[in-house]
Amino acid sequence: MRFPCLCWKTPLRLWCLIGWLAALPTLLLAGPPVSAATQPVRWQAVLAAGDMAQPVFDNAITAFRAWLAANRVPEADIHRLSASPDARDPAVEPANANGLLHRIAALHPGPGEGCLVFITSHGQRNRGIFLAYLGETLQPAALAQALAAGCRRSPTVVIVSGCYSGTFAAGPMTAPNRIVMTAARADRPSFGCQVGRTYAVFDECLLASLPASPTWRAVFNATVGCVQQRERALGVSPSQPQASFGVAVRDLPAR
Repeated sequence: MRFPCLCWKTPLRLWCLIGWLAALPTLLLAGPPVSAATQPVRWQAVLAAGDMAQPVFDNAITAFRAWLAANRVPEADIHRLSASPDARDPAVEPANANGLLHRIAALHPGPGEGCLVFITSHGQRNRGIFLAYLGETLQPAALAQALAAGCRRSPTVVIVSGCYSGTFAAGPMTAPNRIVMTAARADRPSFGCQVGRTYAVFDECLLASLPASPTWRAVFNATVGCVQQRERALGVSPSQPQASFGVAVRDLPAR
């Protein structure tokens, strides 16, 4: 490291040395600069459909699972939860709050692995995401605690799709190793949770953006553009999806 001292002038040599020694502890404690993760990771995934009033939520986690499988994520590393009490697949777990948080806290990815969490449901303003199985609400602080326990410093991507879900992109949910994407601003609804639709608008755009996007930032940007186009066609107020990109994963590959 170079220091811009005029040390070649004899009267200043002592003062230059004193200044360098004073700065040394700070330099040693600072350590190397944080670099963004740029290598693909192997995913440990949790996919949760929080409500069964419309099929759009179960449809979304089914399609997300197919994308993961196409990217060679083993079935054993994809954990699915649903609000439907009559799920035909025995591998699908009940989407209650304790079960969902426990599943995330138990991920513990190894070297080269990361956490991927996708939760889609109805959202409640100032409360969180609705989990209809037991009539509960998942709040950001509880999800952040489960992520800290199960994912620690591993690269982590969290997608929360629902009305007013922007509250999950701030506060305790932000971390240097974590990307959070949400379907709407904290004070705005999202759209498309109707019978007769295959997916909610945000989920439809997200699923369409995944195959062609090299990074998660590109996934989010493409999803936002798609959502804006769909909402203009519907004639509704913009939902304004929100995101948070931690400094260590701002260029994290999506595949």
